[in-house]
Amino acid sequence: QVQLVESGGGLVQAGGSLRLSCAASGRTFSTSTMGWFRQAPGKAREFVAAIDESGGRTYYADSVRGRFTISRDNAKTTVHLQMNSLEPEDTAVHYCAARRGPGITTVVDRYDYWGQGTQVTVSS
Repeated sequence: QVQLVESGGGLVQAGGSLRLSCAASGRTFSTSTMGWFRQAPGKAREFVAAIDESGGRTYYADSVRGRFTISRDNAKTTVHLQMNSLEPEDTAVHYCAARRGPGITTVVDRYDYWGQGTQVTVSS
């Protein structure tokens, strides 16, 4: 079992930055692929970024590539999402997710554990 708690969301102006954190508990963190997803009102949950269990491989949605950076610290069982050059279109609840199996995937249903989400609001 893995418990995930996100933090770091808030209100920021367009062009600004935020750093989201996800604190994980549970013994399987270091063997879990970790991902960030987001969901805007009236829209489906969508993939943002993922990182493999070692931190050696990352993958990003086209909409955030070059602006966001995902990282992890297995010793501290945390995952971060550094978000730069934020746009109003980034406004959404952002969720941290963990996948028991190996390999990065963008598919929502392939992640086994989810946090409660943190709101990110970008004003124009």
